[in-house]
Amino acid sequence: MATQMFEGRGHAAVYQKYRFAPGKELQQTILAYLQEKRANPAELVVDVGCGSGQGTCFLAEHFKKVVGTDISEAQIQEARDAPSLPNVSYLVCPAEELPFEDTSVDLLTSFTAAHWFDIEKFMREANRVLKPGGCVVISTYTVDMSLRYGNCSEKLTKVFRESWDLLLKYSHNRIQLVLEDYKEIFEALPFPDKKRITDIFDKIPMTVAGVVGYLESVSPYQAFMKNDPEAAKSLLQETEKRMLEMMGVSSRDTPVEFWVRHVCVLGCK
Repeated sequence: MATQMFEGRGHAAVYQKYRFAPGKELQQTILAYLQEKRANPAELVVDVGCGSGQGTCFLAEHFKKVVGTDISEAQIQEARDAPSLPNVSYLVCPAEELPFEDTSVDLLTSFTAAHWFDIEKFMREANRVLKPGGCVVISTYTVDMSLRYGNCSEKLTKVFRESWDLLLKYSHNRIQLVLEDYKEIFEALPFPDKKRITDIFDKIPMTVAGVVGYLESVSPYQAFMKNDPEAAKSLLQETEKRMLEMMGVSSRDTPVEFWVRHVCVLGCK
């Protein structure tokens, strides 16, 4: 069964506030692949492990009916509470037990979530629900991230990565799948027609507060919080303070560019 890491309402709220939707390059990669496979117009799209719905909302702009699913009731409540298009709905269910009929789904997606699934069971379920010719899109952003601001981009990135490196000590072993660029997930996809792209770079508009909030939303930070709440809070405060000093600004709402590398696994049944 999937590993449950984002259960609490407080964590779900942070996730909703600070997690970002798929960037333009990732979106274009996905849409180009679906066009190539003539998977448009898809009637039913299912976004598995949708969290608070960032990826689901992107899909809703392009497809007729989109259903976001997640094992966490708190995440689904956040998704339902957020503004969305009328063609979107949400369900609470495990990734390995999708409440859809055999060969009923045109497109199955998962954004930065598949590493928490029971991969073997999820792939079996994907194969069951997908129509012949249906597509799978499984992506994640990696820990390969950098910050851009004026002439201090390198130093800012160093501060961010120092914080990340500390947090990674608290990461679940499932994060190894991300660190290996979803190689295992790609190999487990049961369709011969598949490919893995590891060099999709997106620049996400952020603020200093947004970058620090993103750190707060990740699962290793939540583990750190449980282990040592004071040290965890102190890390975020110190990271923000160092960033602002380096940039020579006082407002945490100062915009920065957040560069992210995505990995995307694409397959056609």
